[in-house]
Amino acid sequence: MAENPFSKKLQGFFKTIQQPEPATGLTPRTAVWKKNKAVLWHYAPADKKYRVPVFLVYSLVNQAFILDLGPQNSLIEALTNSGYDVYLLDFGIPGYEDKDITMDDYVVQYIQKGVRRALYHAKADEITVMGFCLGGTFAAIYAAISEEPVKNLILSVAPIDFSMVPAFDQWAEELRETDADLDSILDAWGLIPAPAIKSGMRLVTSPIYYSPYLSLLSRADNEEYTKRWKRFNHWTNNHIPFAGAALKQILHDLGKENKLVKGSLVIDGKQADLGNINANLLAIASSFDRLVPKEQILPAMDLVSSKDKKFHLLKGGHANLTSDGKVPGYLDDWLSVRSGQIK
Repeated sequence: MAENPFSKKLQGFFKTIQQPEPATGLTPRTAVWKKNKAVLWHYAPADKKYRVPVFLVYSLVNQAFILDLGPQNSLIEALTNSGYDVYLLDFGIPGYEDKDITMDDYVVQYIQKGVRRALYHAKADEITVMGFCLGGTFAAIYAAISEEPVKNLILSVAPIDFSMVPAFDQWAEELRETDADLDSILDAWGLIPAPAIKSGMRLVTSPIYYSPYLSLLSRADNEEYTKRWKRFNHWTNNHIPFAGAALKQILHDLGKENKLVKGSLVIDGKQADLGNINANLLAIASSFDRLVPKEQILPAMDLVSSKDKKFHLLKGGHANLTSDGKVPGYLDDWLSVRSGQIK
């Protein structure tokens, strides 16, 4: 008698759930710079084909291994296989002693210094900066004050315009329209603990949080899918603490006053006006992104001074990266012709 298809899926479901957490971050790498908890990782291509290295900036909310989940599920692996020199700025996991780190610090002391180190290490004349989610916001802020030769700027699901925050619309309105005092709460915490960050993300995705498990059940008889699901689920459950000083600044300067769009944001004494950006720009949004809808990214297209700029809308959710071992076609087509191919 043939095995019941549902029974096979059920067996695969529980087998996947009970398996230990998988290994991630498997692409060979070398640490080329460190600051506090942060590490600048270099991923060398076996066959270098482009002169312009790629500098990746991830968010502060999750760990950066989403960019290197595992074989065939790694944007970093795909970029190196395509011939790019890749650098990843991993901010690390902050401790209570890091509670006073500000947005200025992250942009200048970490991103800017990391870019300088990458340029020196790669012996490159120009660089591509690619930021994801809040890391993309910071990448845009950095590019607006940059003294370094940023040739290409890629903003992936990065919030730029905070006047419309659908996932937190009532909270955002309360913050903008009232004298709600969140500072005292953040000061009392100092470092926002990881469980609080995780709860906030669960609140945004409610009531569809359990949908990943339904997806697993529907495809639990597919071994390749279950392996990727296990790695991705491991990442989604690994939120990290958030420096209170940086969060206060984000809430006030971006969330309440929307200074980045208004051109009034000042970072380390410099005006972070998006009009200062002349780098080639690729802005990426996802059609089903509940966290950062396209309306939050689109204004960047009009605010930057870049002559070469493109907006690309993906079909998917917030974390929409490679799953076939290759650089996504839209990204490969755009980046390859702007990265100085070595003949």
